[in-house]
Amino acid sequence: MKRTTGQDRTKTRNWRPATRAIRGGTWRSEMGETSEALFLTSGFSYDDAATVAARFMGEEEGMTYSRLQNPTVAMLEERIALLEGAEACRTQASGMAAMTAALLCQLSAGDHMVTARAAFGSCRWLGDHLLPRFGVEVTVVDAGDLAQWEAAVRPNTKVFFFETPANPTMDIADLAGVAAIARAHGITTVVDNAFCSPALQRPMEFGIDVVAYSATKLMDGQGRVLAGAVCGSAEFINDKLMPFQRNTGPNLSPFNAWVVLKGLETLDLRAKKQSENALKVGQFVAGRVPRILHPWLDSHPQQALAMKQMDACGPIFSFVLDGGRAQAHALLDALELIDISNNIGDSRSLMCHPASSTHHNMGPEAREAMGIGEGMLRINIGLEDADDLIEDFDQALRKVGL
Repeated sequence: MKRTTGQDRTKTRNWRPATRAIRGGTWRSEMGETSEALFLTSGFSYDDAATVAARFMGEEEGMTYSRLQNPTVAMLEERIALLEGAEACRTQASGMAAMTAALLCQLSAGDHMVTARAAFGSCRWLGDHLLPRFGVEVTVVDAGDLAQWEAAVRPNTKVFFFETPANPTMDIADLAGVAAIARAHGITTVVDNAFCSPALQRPMEFGIDVVAYSATKLMDGQGRVLAGAVCGSAEFINDKLMPFQRNTGPNLSPFNAWVVLKGLETLDLRAKKQSENALKVGQFVAGRVPRILHPWLDSHPQQALAMKQMDACGPIFSFVLDGGRAQAHALLDALELIDISNNIGDSRSLMCHPASSTHHNMGPEAREAMGIGEGMLRINIGLEDADDLIEDFDQALRKVGL
C-alpha cells in the first residue's frame, strides 16, 4: 500500500470491511512506517506566514492545532467513517462527550427533542436534566412503538435520539421505521450504536442520519482508554459538529486515538466471537433464571427485528432474578471468573447490577418506568472459553438457589 492510499476514498470505498478495519485511514510519513505513527504534539509549525493564513481560512489543507485535528486522530476518524459507511467522522474524548456534542451542536433554546425511555443512565440525564436547563423541551417515548414517535412530533422537533439495543433492557428500536418518520418531518435522527459497533450494526444503512459511539467499548474493546465518535454527512460534521467541537474542546488525545486504531484491527474478530459466546452462555442462563433479555433468543419479543438489523447478537444481555437486589448482589459476589464491573464491550466478561451502578442516579421511579428492576443484572460476554463462563455461572447460580 502506498503512503496515502488509506486516505483515498476512490480506492478505500471498494475495500471490504475487514480490509477497511486494518488499512482504512492510514497515512504514512516519509519514514514509511507500517503501524500508524503516533503524533504526540499539541501544535504545528509552518514554513511561512502565508501558509498559516491559508490554513486558518480553509484555503489550504493541513494541521493547525491538535484541538482541531491531529494526524493520528485524523487516521482514526477516517477509519471509523469507512467502517460506518459515513461521509465523515469526528472523535471525542469519551462516549458521553460524543453523545453531548452530537446533540448540543444542533439544538437551541426553543427546540424539541424526542428520546427513548430505555437508555444508558447518562444519556437519559442529558434529556432529563441538561437540555431542559438550556430551554430544549424533551419528550420520552417507548422506542419500540412507532406510533409514539409519530405522536410526539411537534413543529419545533429537531432531533430523535435513541439507542438500540437499549442499555440494559435490550429493547430493540425499528431503525428504518423511526428514520422514515423523522425524514417525513425534517427531523435529524441520532443513534447511539455502542452496543454493536459497525461490526454488528450500521444504522445509516437503515436511514439514520447521525451515529454516535462510545469507542471505549467494542472499538477499543480491551478496557484501555476512553474515546467517542460521531459519524454523519460531511455537511453535518463540518457545519454543525465541528464549530461546536472547535470551540468547546472535547477532543480525543492522539495516544488514545492510536490505541483505538489498534483495537479496530481486531474489532470484527472480537465482536463476532463475543457474540458467539454470548449466544451459547445466554442459552444456558435462560434455563436457570426467571427471565432473560437476549435479542437472539426466541423469548425476546423483538427477536426478528434484532436479527434483521444486527449481523450477530452482540456480547451483551441482561436477566432478572426474583430475589431483588439481595439475590442479584449475592450472585455477583459468588462469581469466581467473571468480573464485577460496569464496563461493556471488553474482551473480558463483566457483570453489573444496573440499579446500583450505571442507573443508580435515576432513582427508583425512573428506573421502574424504564423496566430496570432491583433483580436485573447485565453481562458483557468476553473472549474466554464459553464453557468456562458457563461453569462459573453454574456454580454462582447454585449458590443463590437457582
